[in-house]
Amino acid sequence: MDTMHVKTYLSRIGFAGPAEPCLEVLRSVHTSHLLSVPFENLAVHSGGRIQLALPLLYAKIVDQRRGGFCCENNGLFAWLLSELGFQVTLLSGQVKRVTTGRYGPPFDHLVLLVSLGGQRWLCDVGFGSASFTIPILLETSVPQEQGHRVYRVRKDSGMHFLEWQQEENRGPAGDWTEIYKFTLEPRCLEDFDEMCRYHQSSPCSIFFCKSICTVLKPDGRLTYIGSRLSSTTYPSEATGAVLKTTTRELKDEEIAGVLAEGFGVVLNSPLIPKDEMVVPVPDIY
Repeated sequence: MDTMHVKTYLSRIGFAGPAEPCLEVLRSVHTSHLLSVPFENLAVHSGGRIQLALPLLYAKIVDQRRGGFCCENNGLFAWLLSELGFQVTLLSGQVKRVTTGRYGPPFDHLVLLVSLGGQRWLCDVGFGSASFTIPILLETSVPQEQGHRVYRVRKDSGMHFLEWQQEENRGPAGDWTEIYKFTLEPRCLEDFDEMCRYHQSSPCSIFFCKSICTVLKPDGRLTYIGSRLSSTTYPSEATGAVLKTTTRELKDEEIAGVLAEGFGVVLNSPLIPKDEMVVPVPDIY
């Protein structure tokens, strides 16, 4: 498939209305994608392989109504934005591991830069629980609030660092936690092939060690890992709610139904649930 069926893709993510290349549309399709397309690696744990060819990504995410990890979701989303008339650049990111405090290698994460009206915006519909809902402005290091969370982009020695303050840590005196770092050097999707294979085979990758599926909900997030299902409700000024997470253990025979009902994901092959410890990355990046 050399051309994308834009209307079908927009219908897949629940976007309706004029799709002009403007900031309002960029924000809307970004949020719509996060609310509709799960961040998941279930192909790795159900006998499949992830390949970064755009027609294959379109067939999986749009036609089969599946999700994917960063290279899949952001790679396909970049194609959509380009078809809508946006100027999009693929960037290489390196995720900071919570358990070790180390960064992954280059091309560990794929993120997008959109240039629009003389400003640059960071877009990312392929990250997971720490993801931002609407694009982040790159032209400033000033904190940018998104509901109950605050993000900023810090620059240091040619590197950009995406950081956040979580719910319990907001405010001028709050500490900033690094999520990932990236450069602004333009990349192409093929540059991520090697790391795509790494994430499907390395014990240093969370995607090889754990079966994962998570999706943004209007009031929180639903997450499946291994044999657990967690539902998180985000704080809201309107309701006065506090951050709340409930978790339940799943029997193996329940998982397929949970994936279908909660995430809209139907697998063609049986899933082998997995939740193993991730081996620390041996090198320091």
